[in-house]
Amino acid sequence: MVVTAAGGGFGKSDIIPFAGQVLRGRWFMMFASFIIMGSAGGTFLFGIYSKEIKRSLGYDQKTLNLLGSFKDLGISIGVLAGLLAEVTPPWFVLLVGAALNFTGYFMLWLSVAGKVAKPPVWQTCLYICMGANSQNFVNTSVLVTCVKNFPKNRGDMMGLLKGFTGLSAAVMTQLYLAIYGNDSKSLILFIGWLPSVLSIFFVYSIRLMKVVRGTKERRVFIKYLFVATVLAIFIMVLIIIQKQKPFSHAGYVASATVVCFLHLLPLGITIQEELKIWNQKKEILQSTPAEVKIESSREVVDTNSSLKLVDAEKPKQLEDSCFSNIFNPPERGEDYTILQALLSIDMLLLFVVTFSGMGTSFTAIDNLGQIGESLGYPDHAISTFVSLVSIWNYVGRVCAGFISEILLRKWKIPRTLVMAFVLLLSCVGFLFIALPFPGALYIASVILGFCLGAEALFILTIISELFGLKHYSTLFNCGVLAIPIGSYVFNVKVAGVIYDNEALKLTKTEEFVSKSAKGLTCIGKQCYQSTFLIMAAVAFVGTLASLILALRTRKFYQGDIYKKYREDAIANSNETEIVLSGNADNSKTKPDQTF
Repeated sequence: MVVTAAGGGFGKSDIIPFAGQVLRGRWFMMFASFIIMGSAGGTFLFGIYSKEIKRSLGYDQKTLNLLGSFKDLGISIGVLAGLLAEVTPPWFVLLVGAALNFTGYFMLWLSVAGKVAKPPVWQTCLYICMGANSQNFVNTSVLVTCVKNFPKNRGDMMGLLKGFTGLSAAVMTQLYLAIYGNDSKSLILFIGWLPSVLSIFFVYSIRLMKVVRGTKERRVFIKYLFVATVLAIFIMVLIIIQKQKPFSHAGYVASATVVCFLHLLPLGITIQEELKIWNQKKEILQSTPAEVKIESSREVVDTNSSLKLVDAEKPKQLEDSCFSNIFNPPERGEDYTILQALLSIDMLLLFVVTFSGMGTSFTAIDNLGQIGESLGYPDHAISTFVSLVSIWNYVGRVCAGFISEILLRKWKIPRTLVMAFVLLLSCVGFLFIALPFPGALYIASVILGFCLGAEALFILTIISELFGLKHYSTLFNCGVLAIPIGSYVFNVKVAGVIYDNEALKLTKTEEFVSKSAKGLTCIGKQCYQSTFLIMAAVAFVGTLASLILALRTRKFYQGDIYKKYREDAIANSNETEIVLSGNADNSKTKPDQTF
């Protein structure tokens, strides 16, 4: 720890160097990550514009569900992004994602708006798959970089990042209403250009940095959490008010302005934290050598020696080929090879959990528009359901990150066990849709949004903890491959088939079914009842798989899973302190060098 004399003022001449430090700092990288991830949830808006696709292109429900499955396929096939991140810097991965996002959604908008000839179904599927796949490049670039920069607080940090993603659908809904009005075709265009522009603007802010010792990092994340929560509450109030009485265009503009202001508030926290670092460095550089005290060199030597000893004691297997040790993995928490992780029983159980939990949840959210229509809800209620899912998706991700971190640190409760309870809760949400009552879909939207957000956070965090961070960019993208499989099975083979069959049964009574360019339309609770009873049973199977994984990993979570990252942070901090103290009497040293 460095002890300095009082001082460290801030003058006019410091403005430009300080601004440079802010833009290059770890906390501005965090702020840029919030903004980028906060625009990466366009896939959650499918429930709003899916009816426009069905109407404009003349699809039946099965074809629309096929389109939804390709969207989920795009979300989940991130292996290419992971492998690309192994050999290229984060900014390049982010640019590729921006290009895919704009190309996919722009072509989809041209098709739906009639600007080009009606494309065949396979082309429409390709467009939405490309647009959705861009989210993997954003996750790989931003999420993986942040996990490596803040490994000791990954639960809190990942909860916030994924929380902003979950909240992004509600934020983007407010912005598009202010810009375009209630025009679902323009929403597709909006999803195409906004995330791409933001990714390009902040592209150079996303980069790897040294892990440093920061005992107050968690306090900063809690400040970010407070701002994000205020934003979520404000949007929730907006949704409630808009449900009672739709706003005028001026009202939507005013509400969107407040939303943008709240979304940018984390920048103030970022500047505040960088100012503390600036003053700390300036005090060190202005102090005389006698006033600067560094932790004993013996501690530094001991730390480095211990790290060298750890390196020396690493199993010889790590030097062998990856194929010779596929079935001889290291201890949980150490760096697995890609094949060791993919062929482990832990990954197999995570695959079952992802298929059962997220596959069914995505199916429910993709069909919200048609579910609401079949149960007789008005059109404006459908947008409310999507916004509720978005907000509670945020709540689920944040709560999963912060609460599971508290449970882990204080009582050593495995995240895998908490994930089992979330999957059990999703079963309840499915039953609310299968056995509906007045207002049940509002409650189900809240439950399923929360569960989907929590499940997504748990899958990503648990993979980083069990299999290490060396190949995390590839492993977490492989780990979510079960999502498109589950989505296809439940969307196309279950929900789509049952919906169309129920609609065909009612063709004799035209008041319930109309067959035209819009395809088959089914009205009544029977349209989705069997589907959601099946999905509730499947989600319960996922709960059992998560419980088995919790039993397998309880010993690992009872230990100190962050020990090696603290050692790395201490070593990096000691090196920085030595450099700064060595330059304490050098008047040419600028205080904006990396700390």
